[in-house]
Amino acid sequence: MAITSVGEPAAEVMTTTDLGRRLAESAAGVRFEDLPAPAVDAAKKTILDTLGVILAASGTEPAARPVIDLVRENGGRPESSVVGFGFRAPATSAAFANGALAHCLNFDDQTPWGQHSATSLIPAVLAVAERQGGVRGRDLIAAVAAGQDIFTRLRRHVGWLQDWNLATVLGVFSATAAAGRLLHLSPTQMSNALSIASLQSSGFGEVVTGLGSQLGGIYAAFPARGAVTAALLAEKGTVGVETLFEGRVGFLATYFAGRYDREAILAGLGRDFQGATTLYKPWPAIGTAHSHIHATIRAVVENDLDVEEIEELRVHAGDCHEILCTPPEARRAPANLLDARFSLPFLVAVAAVRRGLRVSDLTGSALSDPRVLALARKVVTVRDPALDWKSELPNGRVVIRMRDGRRFDRTGTDVPGSARAPMTWDDLARKFADCAAAAAVPVPEGNVRAAVGMGRRLESVDDAVDLVRLLTDSGT
Repeated sequence: MAITSVGEPAAEVMTTTDLGRRLAESAAGVRFEDLPAPAVDAAKKTILDTLGVILAASGTEPAARPVIDLVRENGGRPESSVVGFGFRAPATSAAFANGALAHCLNFDDQTPWGQHSATSLIPAVLAVAERQGGVRGRDLIAAVAAGQDIFTRLRRHVGWLQDWNLATVLGVFSATAAAGRLLHLSPTQMSNALSIASLQSSGFGEVVTGLGSQLGGIYAAFPARGAVTAALLAEKGTVGVETLFEGRVGFLATYFAGRYDREAILAGLGRDFQGATTLYKPWPAIGTAHSHIHATIRAVVENDLDVEEIEELRVHAGDCHEILCTPPEARRAPANLLDARFSLPFLVAVAAVRRGLRVSDLTGSALSDPRVLALARKVVTVRDPALDWKSELPNGRVVIRMRDGRRFDRTGTDVPGSARAPMTWDDLARKFADCAAAAAVPVPEGNVRAAVGMGRRLESVDDAVDLVRLLTDSGT
């Protein structure tokens, strides 16, 4: 089997235990008592934050509606909630529906190195928790922490060429590990579950970056459903392959040409839970645009700029930003909301005009806002290799030139929601309330406040599904 480092060619070296088995053993053995406080906090924040984002998507993003309609039509045993719509479905179907909603607004959490685990992980664990019944809050936290840890370790230490969509390629494994932990799978069963999940590990970058499609919003539905299916099949006795990750034609050889850092992936496994690094978004847009959004808002607000007097707005772009700027006309006037959240010229124009970027700022009416479109036409992209994505997401830079000759140059440092300026519980509470207000089925304000409180003390809750019930059973 291959033991290599990122950037080195694969080598045929025998190991005693496949990396997948090692990750399975760790996930199966995670106990709440073993989690460091930052990992507990991150898991709780991710659960609440993702529920809020799902609620907001249910009322504002049409891309997921065909999935919701299909799940409703298919029916089946009412095991788990479809959040935001007031009905229940089989656990696999509920995970599919909630997964379709979780990334639609591009408002879900991310690692400091980009990519999203929560969009498949949280729909999967919530579906399994409801199916099981009586899952303690601390067990839900442990499951989420286990999944976040696996996702982050793999994200950081595989040789990614910005080709595969890692949120789906890796997300199905992290979600399966979390679902399996809730089902109390043995290490062998967990290893089998990860192997089964590999059948749903896929996804190309073009699905995310391509214009005019709805797939970039709903892709998490598939790994979420795949994770629940894999965990349940493993529980029922389906046997996988023992060399899934490091076999000659296994996951790492096939997807990453054997380029990965095995030692780094395993370092501190079971002690250092890397989900603690998870970041939460203040704005419903792709994370690689956030530093430019922040720089734009700062320049406009601090100098009280009249956007009608802007002559030109230059965005300096590295390789990861250029994708958001081309083709320029389509990015200045996106055809749908999914494209809008992935279009840097449009996003900085909205941020400048609205002096912020809330859920309500990116609805259908925003696509035809004449002030936003007029400013977006003035956005010019400047290639800047210094901003290429090498490790953590690079800071963006904007230069605004006014008609009267004034010039404002800002770099998006200390971006809200970044590792240097992380969102607090109070920040997340405000975001959650804003998201819940946009839900397809209204959530009473009292329930919103109660959900935030329960999310913060989830480790003391006897039945974690009470959190979901607050958002789905009342006022429906």
